[in-house]
Amino acid sequence: MKFLLKLILPICIYCFLPAPAVYCQTSSDFNKGVENYSAGNYEEALKIWLNIYETGKRSANLNYNIGNAYFKLGNVPNSILFYERAYLLDPSDDNINYNLEIARSLTVDRFQEIPELFFVKWFNLISLSLHGNTWSIISIIAFVLCLGLLSLFIYSSSYSRKVLGFWLAVVFFVISVSSIFLSLQNRTLVYDSHKAIITMPQVSGKSSPDNSGTDLFVIHEGTKVAMVDKVGDWYEIVLSDGNKGWIPASSLSVI
Repeated sequence: MKFLLKLILPICIYCFLPAPAVYCQTSSDFNKGVENYSAGNYEEALKIWLNIYETGKRSANLNYNIGNAYFKLGNVPNSILFYERAYLLDPSDDNINYNLEIARSLTVDRFQEIPELFFVKWFNLISLSLHGNTWSIISIIAFVLCLGLLSLFIYSSSYSRKVLGFWLAVVFFVISVSSIFLSLQNRTLVYDSHKAIITMPQVSGKSSPDNSGTDLFVIHEGTKVAMVDKVGDWYEIVLSDGNKGWIPASSLSVI
């Protein structure tokens, strides 16, 4: 029992640590941005919302509106960037998904994507369905119930209650452990996804992290890439079709 506590509680405590820059946005400033956006003052609305974002405040609604402002101003790569950030905070929002697909349709590059394993895709979607801290709360509640049911198993004089307590304890233990992994995956996807959007009009993928490397491919603004390594001011990226190459760090923005 002590071993389980030592295993579960430190992870739960980690998951409850305040996530970087996750606070309630200033409603008055946000509403000023909405007023400007409704009046067609997209640059002013974007300026107001970016000021909120730069103070460290985060929400799917804020990111979504920043993406809309960029889109209205014709800045497709940055609109995709903020739609992607909004998606990670609320993947079930129909408006975010729709606008993201519209923005993606305006990009130049079309790659044959390597399909993601179905169980990995579902695990990621489930982890994003709730906030990381919510998964942690579920884990702790399930673990407490597991301990209570184990006590029933140990101390009950009824055989049927012992059996019931044991199997329910197993179920809640599985829920507790699963919720921890979902919480950790949520934090990884939202705050350390290793994904980025190309923001330069055009960039060549090099065979090595320097300008003397051989050009392997050319990609354009708005393309989503995965970052797998970094050397100095260069990132090694992987395209959705599996091709790899090195590009300057200045040519992309991390989601």
